[in-house]
Amino acid sequence: MTAPQQIPEPALEVVRSEERGRYELLVGGVLGGVAEFRLRSGRIVFTHTEIAAEVEGRGLGSHLAREALGDAASRGEVIVPVCPFMAAYLRRHTLPDAVIDWPEP
Repeated sequence: MTAPQQIPEPALEVVRSEERGRYELLVGGVLGGVAEFRLRSGRIVFTHTEIAAEVEGRGLGSHLAREALGDAASRGEVIVPVCPFMAAYLRRHTLPDAVIDWPEP
């Protein structure tokens, strides 16, 4: 009897789309989620994050947050987490070199 064949997870990629104002999470080349933002004088305001229903529950939101926030920090942008998901992620994780401007409640 042979061992069951493992099915690999689809490749994950996060790309920044300036013209659409969002980071896009590609799952096997297909759009699986977005983190929307607005750029304002060296600041990146994250406004909304959404993961497609068909790929929810696999930690992809955290993957998208980690990659998008890390990219913004590496660009020297001040991060403003208006989106509740991004704010929660930042409260739970350390992001080296990130400058965060917490919005007023």
